[in-house]
Amino acid sequence: MITLQVPSQYGYCVLVAVGSIFVLMWKGIKVGVARKKFNIPYPTMYSKDNDQFNCIQRAHQNTLENYPQFLTLLLLGGLEHPVVSAAAGCVWLAGRIAYAKGYYTGNPAKRMQGGFAYLGLLVLLGTSVKFSLRLLGVV
Repeated sequence: MITLQVPSQYGYCVLVAVGSIFVLMWKGIKVGVARKKFNIPYPTMYSKDNDQFNCIQRAHQNTLENYPQFLTLLLLGGLEHPVVSAAAGCVWLAGRIAYAKGYYTGNPAKRMQGGFAYLGLLVLLGTSVKFSLRLLGVV
């Protein structure tokens, strides 16, 4: 059995996790404002004739689709590598903001401006795998 000690620097990971909630709130507000602006009532998810609204909605939805993986990897990898994981989490968040800002233009190709978010996610994957291998006694 392994005893796990949470390093004090793990607080950075917690701050990034809390900060990510503000990013989600910002994106949710943007969808609400767009609903009002383009007259898209609830529960309609997507407009049949307004691509800009659909881009704003997709920016939010895509982040929600990726959020569980992000949080899981941030909080697990951070148990062994808190500073690296927190920094990678910040890269992911900055990428998701750039992704949304590009998508909000109504031109879906501009969402790729946030593609660097995946670099942060790959680092988080690495820190989580390293942590799990240490728990298993492999490394």
